[in-house]
Amino acid sequence: MALTLEDKKKIVSEVATVAAEAHSAVAAEYRGLTVGEMTEMRVKARETGVYLRVVKNNLAKLAVANTEFECMSESFSGPLVLAFSQEDPGSAARLVEAFAKDHDKLVVKSLAVGGELYPASELERLSKLPTRDEALAILAGTLRAPLDKLARTINEVPGKLVRTVAAVRDQKEETAA
Repeated sequence: MALTLEDKKKIVSEVATVAAEAHSAVAAEYRGLTVGEMTEMRVKARETGVYLRVVKNNLAKLAVANTEFECMSESFSGPLVLAFSQEDPGSAARLVEAFAKDHDKLVVKSLAVGGELYPASELERLSKLPTRDEALAILAGTLRAPLDKLARTINEVPGKLVRTVAAVRDQKEETAA
């Protein structure tokens, strides 16, 4: 069924809205995947907060125009699925990487973060970025480390004093005996 002009405008508008708010994007060729496999990927995408959409290349180019993902438009060729990370920069990459491990017909074409285009070989690196909660935990640990060290240092002063007094006492007892 052919898309009407109104349908095309809705698709472009929807993808452009998502792209304007997304943290990162991955474009992958899905040639050879079955409908069931694509449905499985869509279900996983919904669970992980990733916007996944199969869009005609010309419409995709219009949708990402004037967004930080415009740099990807040169790689839009063939049957592509676009994955946009809504919650954290690595979520789309994690989804595509995990799915591509089980389905070798899913081939990553390009990815972008912050207006920078990266080759498909950087997918694993992007997928290893921490989630928001993980990043906050790392930050909290980093901020807490100096305080913990200060507390241990302050606590060591009375401990050292007690050990010194005990050593002096033991020495006096030895000389007295």
